Amino acid sequence: MDLNRVQMFAQVVEQGSFTAAAKVMGLTKATVSRKVAELEADAGVQLLFRTTRALKLTDAGNAYYNRVHRILADLQSAEDQLSSNQQMVKGNLNIVCPIELGQLFLGRVFAQFLTHYPDITIDAELTNRNVDVVAEGIDVLFQITSMSDPSLQTYEMINTDKMLMASPSYLARNGTPKVPQDLSKHKAIKLKSTHIDGSWTLFDGKEWVTQEPEAQLTVNNVTLAREAAIEGLGITIVPTLIAQQALDEKLLLPLLEDYPLAQTKITMSTPQRAYLPRKYQVFIEYIYRAMSRNPDYQLLEVPDFVSLN
Repeated sequence: MDLNRVQMFAQVVEQGSFTAAAKVMGLTKATVSRKVAELEADAGVQLLFRTTRALKLTDAGNAYYNRVHRILADLQSAEDQLSSNQQMVKGNLNIVCPIELGQLFLGRVFAQFLTHYPDITIDAELTNRNVDVVAEGIDVLFQITSMSDPSLQTYEMINTDKMLMASPSYLARNGTPKVPQDLSKHKAIKLKSTHIDGSWTLFDGKEWVTQEPEAQLTVNNVTLAREAAIEGLGITIVPTLIAQQALDEKLLLPLLEDYPLAQTKITMSTPQRAYLPRKYQVFIEYIYRAMSRNPDYQLLEVPDFVSLN
C-alpha cells in the first residue's frame, strides 16, 4: 500500500478539493489528482465523483475514507506520543478573528504564545467579514456568533456577556425604558454583520421577546457602536468586555438588567481533519489556558487534548 496516496485521498476529502488539499500538503494539484486516480485504478473502484464545482464521495469512497481516517489518526497519535514532549513545534498559522476580540484579548495572548513557541509564526487578520475557511486556507477562525458551520470542527469557548446601554444625556432627553416594549419608543445603534442580524431579543420572564427599535446608525463594529452611544445617539447592545471602562466611568448606563439578552458565543473553528497537527494542538491549548485564567470566563467546551492543569 502506498500510504502517501491514502493520505492525499484523505486530505482531498477533508479539505473539500484537490486545490485545497495540495496547498495543505505542499504539493501541486496535478500531483494530488494523479495519485488519487492511481489509488482508484489499483483498487478498481471509483472513490470520488468529480465535477467542475464540487467533489462528492461515492459509497465505496465513503466506506474507505471512514476506515482509513481512523488508521491515519492512530498513526499520527503514535508519532506524536513518540516525541511530543521534546519535538520542536514549528510552522505557520493563518488566523482570522473579530476586530474587537483581537484588539482586546488575542493580541496579548498571541505575543505570549509566540514567545513560548519561537518556531511558530502567525498571520492574523482582524475582520468582521464572512470567511470561507477552506477556500482561503484559514487554520483557525474565531467568531462571536450564535450559529455553527457543520463543515468545520468548532469549539464553543465562552458565552459573551452583553447588555443594553445608553448615555446619561440620551436617557435625560428620552427617558429610561422600564420593560422591553418601551424600546420601540427609542432610537437604536444597531450592530449588524454576517453573524448578527441586528434584532434585539430579551427574556421577559415568560418568553423571548424581539424588539426592533428604529436605528439611525447601523454598524458592524462594537467599538464604533459604543462611542456613538457615549455621544448620546441612542441605545445599543455592547459586550461588557468592550464597554466596561465606559460603564465604570458612568459614561454609559446599563438598561433592562432584569431582562436577559439572547446569548452569543465566542467559538474557535478549524477545518475538519482526521488528526490535528501539533502546531494546532499547542495553540488551541494555549488559548484555552489563557481564558481559564480569567475568573469572568466560564469555559463551555474543552477539547480532549487540552489540559488546563
